[in-house]
This record gives sequence, structure tokens and C-alpha cells, in this order.
Amino acid sequence: MKRYDTLDRLYIGGDWRPASTGDTAATVNPFTDETIFEVAQASEADVDAAYRASEAAQAEWIERPPQERQAILARAAEVMGERREEIVDWLVKESGSTVVKAGLELDNAIGITQEAASFPLRMEGALFPSTIPGKENRIYRVPVGVVGVISPWNFPFHLSMRSVAPALGAGNGVVLKPASNTPVTGGTLLAAIFEEAGLPGGLFNVVPGSGSEIGDAVVAHPVPRVISFTGSTPVGRGIAELAGQHLKQVELELGGNNVMLVLDDADLDQAARAAAFGKFLHQGQICIALNRIVVQDSVADAFTERFLSVVKELQAGDPSDGGTLVGPIIDDSQVESVMEILEDTKKAGATVALGGGRDGRVIEPTVLTGVTQDMPAASQEIFGPVAPILTFGTDDDAVEIANATDYGLSGSVFTGDTERGLRLARRVRTGMIHVNDMSVNDEPHVAFGGMGASGIGRFGGRWVLDAFTTSQWVSIQHQPREYPLNGA
Repeated sequence: MKRYDTLDRLYIGGDWRPASTGDTAATVNPFTDETIFEVAQASEADVDAAYRASEAAQAEWIERPPQERQAILARAAEVMGERREEIVDWLVKESGSTVVKAGLELDNAIGITQEAASFPLRMEGALFPSTIPGKENRIYRVPVGVVGVISPWNFPFHLSMRSVAPALGAGNGVVLKPASNTPVTGGTLLAAIFEEAGLPGGLFNVVPGSGSEIGDAVVAHPVPRVISFTGSTPVGRGIAELAGQHLKQVELELGGNNVMLVLDDADLDQAARAAAFGKFLHQGQICIALNRIVVQDSVADAFTERFLSVVKELQAGDPSDGGTLVGPIIDDSQVESVMEILEDTKKAGATVALGGGRDGRVIEPTVLTGVTQDMPAASQEIFGPVAPILTFGTDDDAVEIANATDYGLSGSVFTGDTERGLRLARRVRTGMIHVNDMSVNDEPHVAFGGMGASGIGRFGGRWVLDAFTTSQWVSIQHQPREYPLNGA
């Protein structure tokens, strides 16, 4: 099987092409700091060409029989499986993914695409009676037309596919702008897969480029009716404001300050293993990663001892080594952000129980104790391999700490009493929470999304189908209707 070789270009109208300006930018391996290659950088003119191509192709796409559209999406899932080694290799070298994380990410993307393949046959409608004699009311589910997608760098393949595949499955065209750090794994790699699967040219377009150069054009262009964005809360607020000016719908999955509550009746060994995975997978660069580990004070010492023993065994370093769980942070700016939070939290009185050092962009798995909610590592989203441990007294205290944030994305409760865990989970203001599991969960058929500063809307299953479709009311008057033209 020939490896893809056009991934450094734009994909517009079914063609691989350079940017109209000729501009390029380097995509860099975050572990070795080596330039992989120079990637074409789209201009506003390229964004316009992409949206116009998608709009034209979508009109033909929705007329195709649903089984044809279903077959193309199913084939895309098969292509991902056939090219597993190639995709994992790209995730490791471009996004700093460990082999473990890259495999999980690919599996999620395949599952999403398989779920989306069912959408062409799930565009159901409804019949309603009418208060007007002789009238019949029909509600049709129809695609919105074209969806603009802006995806992040942390799980680039998965989080791009999470919007792209469902939007296509619902009958839409798509224009995708991947993050600048991951233009291949978040963008052109998807284009090559769908091209191989037989997707009509022009329907799906990829425009790598700087957000400062083309971000507003992607959002404000007149063609897309829905903008799907995954990324930071400050950027998401800006996108929502701009989209609102143009009366566009937004689907936003933003930051998180996710909590794990470890209760006094929990299985501490299992909680410690879960906390280590939920905190340190992909170096903690996950919106749904554990940001705060909050332990009942009567078991805090015992839990911390078990947690430290697990974290000490985690391998950090080269992400291409199959034994590595903690690889490099994506870039120097993000490294400095994590280290600043760590240093400020130490100055506020926290103790470094483990780690705290760095080697290049690899930050050691770090555990902080003596943390309180007002310290930076607890009040801010860390997005790095730093685990703050807080303590609480009563269940009410646990809920108060869990809710002491504007974010509300994911969370976790560990307890030996599932009903107690459920009661606490229901009191935490968050879009998702898991009893006796960690916070990093994402299933393609289940509602995924947050509350508050963590976003608007839901991905997954019928919820994302709702996001990328709208309802059309068509009534039929089966017999002549009487109109009160004379005021009678």
C-alpha cells in the first residue's frame, strides 16, 4: 500500500494544490524539534474557494441514495484500519502522541466514522395533526448545508473526525481548518482518507493556516451555517461572538478543570491507577483529563502513597517507544505555561511530592500535595503532566470544591457505594461524570459536551446528528381551506 504523499498541500475542490499565495509553514516534531516538511498556508481566497466548492458539491451529495453515502463513510473507517500503522506514525511524530495514545485516538476516530455511517438512514421525520381542517403537517430532518470545522492540536485526528464524519453523514459539505501545530493529523490526512474512500471531490476541503490569518474568514464566510470548534475557552468565546454577528449556530467544546473525587470507601488501589491514567495520558494535554484529584481527608495519605507508587513507574520520554506514557508537550509556549503554573503553585505553598523537572519539552510526571482550590494548579486548566492533590472533609465539601470553577466538562467519583457516588455525581455541575472511572471517556454514540465555560452543544450519536441538521415543516392542505376574507 502506497503511503500518502500529498499531505503538505491544501485540499480544495478534490484537488491537492499549493496555497494561492505560495505561503508555507513548517510542521515540527515536538520531541526531536525536526521539521517534517513545509505545509501550504491557506489565504482568505483559498477559504472562499473551499466553501464555494463544498456548497456546490453538497447539492449533489444530498441527492445520492443514502446507502451510497453510507458506503463511503463505512469505507473511510475501513481505510483507517488498513492504514493504522501510517496514521499512528503521523500522530507520534507530528502531535507528540505516545504509541498508546495514538492507538486509542485512532480507535475513537474509527468508531465515530462507523457511527456516522448510520446517519444517512437515520434522517427521520415526523407527522403531526393540524388544528386546521384538511391539513397534514410533516417535519423533515435536513442537513444545514455546509459546516465549518476548526480543530485542536491535542487529539487532532479524533477531534477533527468527530465533526467531519457526522457532518458528512448527515448530508453536509465540510471545510476543515486544522490547528497550526497539526495540519496533517488534524487535516490533510483526513482528506486523503476520504478521497481514497470515494468521497466526491469538493464536498470536503482542508485549509491549513494560521488562525490569526484565516480564522475569522472560516467563521464569518457566508456559506457555512454551523461552526464546530474544539479548543480553548477564550478562543471559543471569540468564535461564538463572531458567529453570532452572522447568525450562525456554534458547537463548542472548550476547556475543563475536571475533578476526581475519591471517597473514604473507595478502592484506593483502583482509584490510584485510574487517576494516573486520567491525569498523565498524552501528558495531560486533554480537555477531559483530570485536573484536580480531591481525596477525603481520612484516606488522603493512603491514597497519595498508592498514587505516587503508580506514577513513579510511568515512563516519560520518546513517544515512539511503546513503553512511554508521557511524551513531549506540543511546543515551547505550552511548556512555559505548564511550568509557570507549577512554580506559582509551589510559591503558594504546595509541596512537590514527585517530579517537577523537565528535559526539553518532556516534563516529568509531577505530583503536588498540600494544594488548595485557590492555588493556580487547582484554579486553572493545567494541560500538562502535573497532578495536584486536594483534600476534603464531608460530601458537601467535595461538591463545593468540585463546583468551584467556571468550567464543567468532565469528572469522576470513586466510591464503594455506587448510589452515594451517583448522588454526588448528580450534584457536580458538569456535562459528563463517571462513577468508579476516570474522566477521560468518549464513546461515539453517547452525548459528549460541557456546561458553563466548557462549551455549548453536544457531540456523539443522535446529539451530533441534531447539531448538523435542522427541521423543515412542510404542510399539505388536502381540501380547500376556508379563509375569513370578509371578517366572518
